[in-house]
Amino acid sequence: MSQIDEIFDYIKENEESYVARVMEYVSHPSISAHNIGIREVAGMLVHYLKGLDFDAKLIETPGHPFVLGHRTVDPSKPTVLLYGHYDVQPPDPLEAWVSPPFEPEVRDGRIWARGIGDNKGQHFAQLLAIEAHLKVTGTLPCNIIFCLEGEEEIGSPQIADFVRNHMDELQADLVVTSDGPLHETGQPVITFGVRGVASFDLVAKGASRDVHSGNFGGVVPNPIWTLVQLLATMKDADGNITVEGITEPVIPATNLELDAASRLPLDLPEVMKDLGLEALDGPLDRPYWDRLMFHPTLTINGFHGGYGGPGSKTVLPNEAIAKCDVRLVEPLTPDHVFERIEAHVAKHAPNVEVVRHNGMLPSKTPMDTPFAATLIKAVERARGVEPLLYPTVGGSLPDYVWTKILKKPAFVVPYANADEANHAPNENLEVVRFIDGIRTGASLLFELGQ
Repeated sequence: MSQIDEIFDYIKENEESYVARVMEYVSHPSISAHNIGIREVAGMLVHYLKGLDFDAKLIETPGHPFVLGHRTVDPSKPTVLLYGHYDVQPPDPLEAWVSPPFEPEVRDGRIWARGIGDNKGQHFAQLLAIEAHLKVTGTLPCNIIFCLEGEEEIGSPQIADFVRNHMDELQADLVVTSDGPLHETGQPVITFGVRGVASFDLVAKGASRDVHSGNFGGVVPNPIWTLVQLLATMKDADGNITVEGITEPVIPATNLELDAASRLPLDLPEVMKDLGLEALDGPLDRPYWDRLMFHPTLTINGFHGGYGGPGSKTVLPNEAIAKCDVRLVEPLTPDHVFERIEAHVAKHAPNVEVVRHNGMLPSKTPMDTPFAATLIKAVERARGVEPLLYPTVGGSLPDYVWTKILKKPAFVVPYANADEANHAPNENLEVVRFIDGIRTGASLLFELGQ
């Protein structure tokens, strides 16, 4: 029997204990938005890492602290940085939970609790994988840096400075994050990149106050019409972004990325049925996965202005606001997008104000990186099935700190079920997925050690 098979057997023997331990862990709230339980949970993690013979500590920031642990077993072996976050979303609305969010229960083969999927259950699976190696072999097959932040759920405002200020302590050969869901079939996933984001408001003003639409209509400019006409210049009827220069730097997908995207399972009629759609957004000739991976988007998130109550009110509003975001692909930056948006608005509606909000850079690791084969083999060994390879995903994570600041290849290898309901009431993690996560984490360390 191989060493990794012995570790898998040990994991199987301890499944019941592992479930009880992760339930105890997630029973401790760590809500970053409300600063509830943050330091208690961070301290628990430092204590646990020290129990695994890690050199572990809290690192203070202007916000919530990072948890950082190191264990070097052989300088000639690879070093993997395992990233996650110990903060969770607020549990509201409480009345929508079947069981209290911080009183974990097992029902229908799932653990139900806030943070069990996002992200405490997933990084706890990584810790248990490390523990299993130590229990069976007395050592680790590679060097490990364990890094957990306490502000991911509020946008990771400190992470870029943290990485810049602690470069020497974060030197690894690769970064692996276990966060997010598997494919809806339960098939494992390896993700090589994420899109970035740039959020902004467009604010149009008219008179100094709301006025009567009969007495002043045709006299006083209507800020809602101002925004409608401006927005119509930013995206055409075919779905193409028409803001001058905004997409010019975009790097086309590689053949390897296009091939990987084409292999991803998709039941498009079922997706459209589930969403109640008769047609997709334009451009109509663009493949489904290409839309989510290889192209920027311009989205109107909300439009506010004037009267929105029951019945009618003949009012001409004095202000209108469009809340928007652009999802970024390489090599777009929030600053580039903001500058092009501002130039476009200045040309087409100079009295409209652009209010910049948050931005996050995209991140991409080349799919032909040498570590890809190692990760694929590790997932296949643990799960008995080939993983789906995502060149990038549509959402945004702060992976850019690893690829652009630390300049290391970064991957996301999620463990949670697709219906984990993270950020929502009744967050859950299937027990089998949690155990699979421990197996996958153990297999990853084993393969890196080879």
